[in-house]
Amino acid sequence: MLHEEIKGTLKEAMKARDEVRLRTVRSMLTAFMNELVATGKKPQEMLDDAGVLAVIKRLAKQRKDSIEQFEAAGRNELAQVEKDELAVLETYLPTLMSRDAIRPIAAAKIAELGAVDKSKMGLLVGALMKDLGGKADGADVKAVIEELLA
Repeated sequence: MLHEEIKGTLKEAMKARDEVRLRTVRSMLTAFMNELVATGKKPQEMLDDAGVLAVIKRLAKQRKDSIEQFEAAGRNELAQVEKDELAVLETYLPTLMSRDAIRPIAAAKIAELGAVDKSKMGLLVGALMKDLGGKADGADVKAVIEELLA
């Protein structure tokens, strides 16, 4: 189970004195506990793998947003901290599909739904994300659909 594996990583990070991994794993475990409490479970329980991945995706998105804002503000040292944590989070996430891999699936979905212009953009992105089941980044899916409908 992924939750237990990540708990074990905490001890390894402590022994290795790996500050970045330790800080990131601690934040992940805290987020898991918060998710359990929010769903009405006890903090000692374990999240299933789907729940763990959902939380990690959310944490990764937060890091990406923070990096963007820190870089825009010229705070590169803070952006680097977030980039380091994001790298640790991404080791637990499945590899996402490339835009080239998304393109044929998107083209088939456009043909299936009969979309000819960007007015159906939201419907297409939603349907494609559901079909792909989290195997692709939403921004990439949107970009591919925009290319195909242009």
